[in-house]
Amino acid sequence: MTPEEIQARILYKDQDVIVLDKPAGLAVHAGPNSPDHLELYLPQLCFGWAKPPRLAHRLDRDTSGCLILGRHDKAISRLGKLFMAHRIGKAYWAVTTGAPDTDCGTIDAPLLKLTGKGGWRMVIDPAGQQAVTEWRVLGRGDGMAWIECVPRTGRTHQIRLHLKALGCPLRGDAYYGPDPNPPMRLHLHSRMVSIPPLSAGKAAIHVEAPPPDHMRAALAACGWADARA
Repeated sequence: MTPEEIQARILYKDQDVIVLDKPAGLAVHAGPNSPDHLELYLPQLCFGWAKPPRLAHRLDRDTSGCLILGRHDKAISRLGKLFMAHRIGKAYWAVTTGAPDTDCGTIDAPLLKLTGKGGWRMVIDPAGQQAVTEWRVLGRGDGMAWIECVPRTGRTHQIRLHLKALGCPLRGDAYYGPDPNPPMRLHLHSRMVSIPPLSAGKAAIHVEAPPPDHMRAALAACGWADARA
């Protein structure tokens, strides 16, 4: 991305925090399969600060939407404490293949990381770490469901596995869905974040990210109205 393109994805900016609309398909960290990653572009977001902002949390490569960055050491420290205390609110939009029988609920199913010759994956297992997701159906249509998920814990692949356990895996999920080569991108979007005041005199922050283009048709089929129309 050019400096203009990454700066155009800023949803919110103040002296402490930047909230970025991360595109689907872009990893946040470097890795063996991630020569292009978000950290390469963070120097374009200094805006007069001596150092670039840093990640306060992470999103999976294929998940789009709200990503919080801290602009300096104190902000990163305060954000870290808020995440540890579960005081930062997050809500995700998902479009699933199939739909749950009810309209809302809570999934409490521990997750365990398994590593083998072929790599690693997460599984639901009583020996794993506690994982809790609240969910509610926002719409249905064409054999799909539009679901808002609010994770109360922050485990890797939590929403993906919890929705699969609910009987409605995410569209485009190559790891946990029915098709290892799905014809579409993952339909999981970090829709909202809310951050309590980082210091006295500061206001709370509430930010929403518009759905990515690859999810709009499925969302519309479930009843979402595109504000751009």
